[in-house]
Amino acid sequence: MTDSPKTAKLTFGDKELDLPMYSATAGPDVIDIRRLYAEGQVFTYDPGFTSTAACDSTITFIDGDKGELLHRGYPIDQLASESHYLEVCYLLLYGDLPSAEALEDFENRVTNHTMLHEQMMNFFRGFRRDGHPMAIMTGVVGAMSAFYHDSTDISDEWQREVASIRLIAKMPTIAAYAYKYSIGQPFVYPRNDLDYASNFLRMCFAVPAEDYEVNPILSRAMDRIFTLHADHEQNASTSTVRLAGSSGANPFACIAAGIACLWGPAHGGANQACLEMLEEIGSVDRIPEFIERAKDKSDPFRLMGFGHRVYKNHDPRATVMKESADEVLSLLGVENNPKLQVAKELERIALEDDYFVSKKLFPNVDFYSGIILEAMGFPTSMFTPIFALSRTVGWISQWKEMIGDPTQKIGRPRQLYKGEPMRDYVNVEDR
Repeated sequence: MTDSPKTAKLTFGDKELDLPMYSATAGPDVIDIRRLYAEGQVFTYDPGFTSTAACDSTITFIDGDKGELLHRGYPIDQLASESHYLEVCYLLLYGDLPSAEALEDFENRVTNHTMLHEQMMNFFRGFRRDGHPMAIMTGVVGAMSAFYHDSTDISDEWQREVASIRLIAKMPTIAAYAYKYSIGQPFVYPRNDLDYASNFLRMCFAVPAEDYEVNPILSRAMDRIFTLHADHEQNASTSTVRLAGSSGANPFACIAAGIACLWGPAHGGANQACLEMLEEIGSVDRIPEFIERAKDKSDPFRLMGFGHRVYKNHDPRATVMKESADEVLSLLGVENNPKLQVAKELERIALEDDYFVSKKLFPNVDFYSGIILEAMGFPTSMFTPIFALSRTVGWISQWKEMIGDPTQKIGRPRQLYKGEPMRDYVNVEDR
């Protein structure tokens, strides 16, 4: 980061500071406040860090007002329509789209590392059978640092590369095994002749007693879900990964921290909440009742899967996800599934009703991804693990960028202390 000739003048009390400003490639300029405490003896107050840039990054850019999401400058709708997940992984990790030779090499490296250390099977079996798959994933990913000692030295560039490939390659296996364990079925080993998404579907739904053929429409839909969730700038889980990494923690511990943060219902559970809402509505004939409740400001009920905190116009990922949802529902049908029937009717209303259109409450990516995963046969408990699987490459890319940043420091947010001032200890008999 180089100094800009622009400055911001901050005046408070009898002090006046000229703070440097930096311009972004896209998005708003930033004011550098690093001197604020040293020279002004004050902090900024920004709960949730919603007005604070904690880093500079070249990976992902979001313009919520325009409805844009760019990975290394490429629009997400183009990547999801024209590319595939592992190519997007390469782009996020290395900065540019790969040549044919580079992509083949990358895909081979990922494919050849999908198996887990055999002793890790015992780790899965240590969990209760009814354990949530996210709990299992958090524990297993954290335990990878105990199984792969040769890729935990973050000062070694090659070890960072090995850890990155291992995490991207093994996360589908870990997620699938967490699912299999939770439903009491045997683990299904990965196969090197299948693509990334097909391999995951097979590991989730195949059983040893019979052959399993992956439908290409379902595989393509799964790949799009991975792609559309690959990275989303400095969100809560990504910031968690960066904060954990700033202490020098190994990459497996950092990604486990990201998974734990993603588990929070305010972050990674939106598509699960959407399906639970559809289940609450129950049938198409009850939709008008819930539409009216959604419009009533005094009613706490909210339609999940509509609108987005960041995207104020439309969610650019939703357009592509809708295409996949239409393809999957056409293939699998919705006639015998009340939730999917409700979803289709809700979608129609949201796209036509003046109330929803005027407030830009369009179906978002969580609405469509939940529909697709439900139609495929995944229980809602697997929605967030699939999100974690998808986001792993984003977390790793952000972690690697942070490690390579010469200005990187251990994260240490400050606080506005509102507690008691200093007071003397009083002996118990005198209180």
